[in-house]
Amino acid sequence: MSAPPDQATVDAPPKRNGTTTSALLEKYAKQKERIKTKTGPPGGFDPTPLPDAPPGYTVKFTFYRAFHLPIADLHLHSSDPFIHATLLHAAPTRHKEDPVLTRRTRTLRRTTEPEWREEWIVANVPASGFALKCRLYDEDWPDHDDRLGNVTVRVPHVSEDWEGFGPEGKIFEVKKRSGSRRAYFVHGIRSVFCRNVPLTPRLQLGIEVLGKSDPPHAQVYTVGPTHWVKHYSPMIGWVTGVKVNKDADNDATSSIHSKKSRRTKKFDFQANEIQLAGPVPPKLYHRYVEFRPMIGRMFSSKGLRGRILNAVLHKQHHRIYNFDSSTEYGNFEACSEEASLQFLKMVHFDEGGRIFTYVITLDGLMRFTETGKEFGIDLLSKHSMHSDVATYIACSGEFFIRRLAHPRKSHHRHHSHVSSGESSSTQPPTPPTHPPNENIGDGPPKSPPPPKPQLYQLIIDNDSGTYRPDKSVLPDLQKFLERNLPGMEIKAMHCDEEELKKMKKMQMEIKKKEGPAVRMVLNRSPSNSSFSSDDESRLGDLANLGDDDDDEGGGLGLRSKKERAFDLVQEPQRWREVIGYPKKRKTGDLEKGKGLDGAGDEDEKVGGKVREEEEEEEEGVKEGGDGKADGDVKGHGGKTKVDGDVKDLSDSKEQDEKREEKSGDTEGNGSGNGNGDAASSGVETKA
Repeated sequence: MSAPPDQATVDAPPKRNGTTTSALLEKYAKQKERIKTKTGPPGGFDPTPLPDAPPGYTVKFTFYRAFHLPIADLHLHSSDPFIHATLLHAAPTRHKEDPVLTRRTRTLRRTTEPEWREEWIVANVPASGFALKCRLYDEDWPDHDDRLGNVTVRVPHVSEDWEGFGPEGKIFEVKKRSGSRRAYFVHGIRSVFCRNVPLTPRLQLGIEVLGKSDPPHAQVYTVGPTHWVKHYSPMIGWVTGVKVNKDADNDATSSIHSKKSRRTKKFDFQANEIQLAGPVPPKLYHRYVEFRPMIGRMFSSKGLRGRILNAVLHKQHHRIYNFDSSTEYGNFEACSEEASLQFLKMVHFDEGGRIFTYVITLDGLMRFTETGKEFGIDLLSKHSMHSDVATYIACSGEFFIRRLAHPRKSHHRHHSHVSSGESSSTQPPTPPTHPPNENIGDGPPKSPPPPKPQLYQLIIDNDSGTYRPDKSVLPDLQKFLERNLPGMEIKAMHCDEEELKKMKKMQMEIKKKEGPAVRMVLNRSPSNSSFSSDDESRLGDLANLGDDDDDEGGGLGLRSKKERAFDLVQEPQRWREVIGYPKKRKTGDLEKGKGLDGAGDEDEKVGGKVREEEEEEEEGVKEGGDGKADGDVKGHGGKTKVDGDVKDLSDSKEQDEKREEKSGDTEGNGSGNGNGDAASSGVETKA
């Protein structure tokens, strides 16, 4: 027979729901911090060496022109063709997930007889041959690009004695089977009535072997030509209020104090791509960090939820890096000051205290956009989006530009400082920079930036929670950038260094002073606005479904429809909360003084003293005095003004009491009465 229960246990009151919830939240916070600092999850720096491979060959591919392409844009009676080429080979790779080499030509507008004459030079093509697959498309943003057909060229063997396709290349017939049926239906009708228009399009290609490649032989990479692309998103630029120069010619000058600044600017969010000369150092090799199972399914596109999230990130990548009529293209000489100057133009020199998020692919393609809390527009993960959900990349993080008062005298590429946490006393002192110094000679904010790469410093780090680049690869990253961007001072730093954090703080401060006015886009709770480049915070928030507003994850009530859809995909069992049944705020939270953004204020100011002061100030306002409350409430002769809304206080005492009761119960709608808009506009309001 079991022993009777203890009387104290029987009489003990049941635990309150609040206590249980607090314990669960505390447990979740500890688990989240443990995951964030965990060193065990697979991913991050991958020390796998390059496999052994025989010497390869450097091959030049030339995309000459196409003939008799079908009309894809019926309203224009023409097409906007481009080529997307993929190089397939049998060279060994470190992992099967390593991306294949691709190349996209520029888009030629309104023509069915495009002539590109673009080159693509690739090193270490194996002697066992390759297959070059060229897909022809009609650019049709924002709709899907129409396929115009494809051409596959198979070369079974490559050697220095191979003649290639000659100086004028070779003409191939385009396979129509994979093309747009609508386009080829119209093209067939056209060929019937126009005898000089054949039914089958053709593509002219050139292939030439330039010689043996330098080691490492197992690394197939793009040698050149080095090029740049600017992608513009007018809608995102209009939403955020971001303005950029109308064309590349204006990038070398500044619009500061310019009367024509409005004419040379346009609303656009700018995404950049710049092809750096390879090879990428073999040590720069990182895999996404699988700090939770859903991340692995998302990158590998496994399972229903994984496939949905993978497709969403691909769509976001193509939305930011879109190709349309506003896209700009250009080439530059590899590893020259021209390359450095072009890079500085793309980042707007040192104007406005900008900070950029970047990704460098294994083929040396650097993608970057400006980062900051105003650019958090429904992006699940910045680095995952930039990499187009690539399993392996070279490096990722953030960077920014500072202007030097004068070039460092002893600055040489092989003496440049690589931050590794050690003392830099042996390094020459850094001259004054902008930021933070605003008076260091010619340049922003008073005059246009000087177009001299020697006057600029590139600070680049490894701040990426998605791939977590290792601290040990920073010297290799710096040498790679110094070779591609000569003249500039490159400084690679670890994201946890205090010096780097101070520099970023200076950048943000100078951005408030000199940067353009940017519209804030808050589609989530203000307490959830974690906009650092650490993607764990953003991806982790997707799992915080149904959390209370006082939790770090933010409330569901302030999430956008797209974020709710992401939440529903990740945790379908909590569909009731996602579609409109959020947890109710406890009445005790307001009595304890919890703010509108869910953050509880534990100071004594939330106690009786503040309420007494508010009552005294309210009485002063009613009497026509100059009492001023914390919510920017100013007295104006018997009226109170809250953010521009004037309300008469001459009502009866009963109406005042009803208004106070109503404002105390309000949690998120209205103007100046404890609403969510006041929280996002920076106005403090107290219940």
